[in-house]
This record gives sequence, C-alpha cells and structure tokens, in this order.
Amino acid sequence: MSDIAANNASAPKHVAVIMDGNGRWARARGKKRHAGHRAGVNSVRATVELAAERGVSYLTLFAFSSENWQRPKEEVSSLMSLFIEALRREVGELHRNNVRLRFIGAREQLSERLMRRIAEAEQTTAKNTGLMLNVAVAYGGRWDIANAAQVLATRVVSGEIDAADINEEALAAEMQLGGTPDPDLLIRTGGEQRISNFLLWNLAYAELWFTDVLWPEFDKAEFDKALAYYAEKQRRFGHTGEQVEEAKC
Repeated sequence: MSDIAANNASAPKHVAVIMDGNGRWARARGKKRHAGHRAGVNSVRATVELAAERGVSYLTLFAFSSENWQRPKEEVSSLMSLFIEALRREVGELHRNNVRLRFIGAREQLSERLMRRIAEAEQTTAKNTGLMLNVAVAYGGRWDIANAAQVLATRVVSGEIDAADINEEALAAEMQLGGTPDPDLLIRTGGEQRISNFLLWNLAYAELWFTDVLWPEFDKAEFDKALAYYAEKQRRFGHTGEQVEEAKC
C-alpha cells in the first residue's frame, strides 16, 4: 500500500481533544466550577476506554493551558489538587489496561508534588504497549514551537548542528509530541470552534470536529459521531482526489 493510501484508513490513529464546558456544566446546575471539573474526570475515563476499544493508538487531552494560569487562584488550586487526586486514583487502572501515560507542557511551572506524581505515573506505565495517552498540562502551542526553536538554537550555538540543518523535521522532533504521529482528528466540546493555542504545529492536517455537548456529558455516542465524521473525509495531504483513489488500487 502506498503512503497516500495508508493515510486514508477509516479510523484515526491519533485523536486530540479540547475538553471544554466543565464550568458551564456546573453553573447550569447551580454548582461551583470545580464540580464541573470533577465531573469531567468521568468523561476522561470513558473517552480513554472508548479510544482503546475503537483502535485509536494515541489520545492527547488538553487538560490545562498556559493561559489557564490566569484563572482565579481558587479554581487553579482546585484543578491542581484534582490532577493529583486523579493520578493517585487512575494510574493503577491505566497500567492494568496497558495504557502508557505521558505529560506534555511546561511541567516546571507545576508544584513539586504534582511533578513527582507525574514522574511516578510515567515511570509506572513506561513499558506499556497499548494506547498512548498524552495529557497536556501548562501547555501552549506557541510555547511549544518557541521552546523547540530554542533547543535547536542552543544546539547551533554549541556547534552540534549547523543553522542549515534546521528544517521541518528537525523542529518537529523537538516539539512536545516529537516522535508521535500528528493528530488525525481534533475533537472540541462545549460549542466553541477554535483550537485555542493547542498543538498549533501538530494540527496542521487534522480534521476538526466541534460539538455543543459540554465535556461532562461527552459520551460514547458523541465519540462515535466524531469518528464517523472522520471516516467520511478523504485525506489528501496535498494530492488530488484522483491520486488518492488511484493509490487505493
């Protein structure tokens, strides 16, 4: 099978998700925002299970952005506590289900306690061979690109590489998802239709699927709608539709 045909398999290999709407879900029920974030953990668990069942190899979740540090201190503190609690409660189950867990983002901005929990979770699941679950925390797409450029610039200054060696492949290798296939499908819940500084480099060719459903209510039916939407798309990557069809033969 040619590369063109390989890129047109019906199931996405890598799905990225912007989990939006926790706060609005809570507000609609007369609850504080942290109740929505806590409810959203159930949707995370269900989505991880569904991704594995549907044959997805990589799942990347946008849990906390660079911009989210600007939210009220009480909400940020609650989120950080929830991350720690979720890691303590969920890692064992992820490990038993052969899920490998990896965190991307500026983790040095996190508390020492949370960084320690993250490192332990990654180490526990490091040898697992099933679904790769990437969780973006303190992550921003512009930061990711700038950070990768800085790494390459440092290597140029040290004489390790020449400036002429910097190309798309070199930059991609230094991104947070370096070595991971780019997302085929981006799902965003909550009704907004933008990517909000998430994986700016990696989403260049992703199919985008938006739903009004708030994250705590995201379920199997919605996930399957997104996969069905993706399955209808012809992935051309710059080729013509005729070339794609010919490559299938």
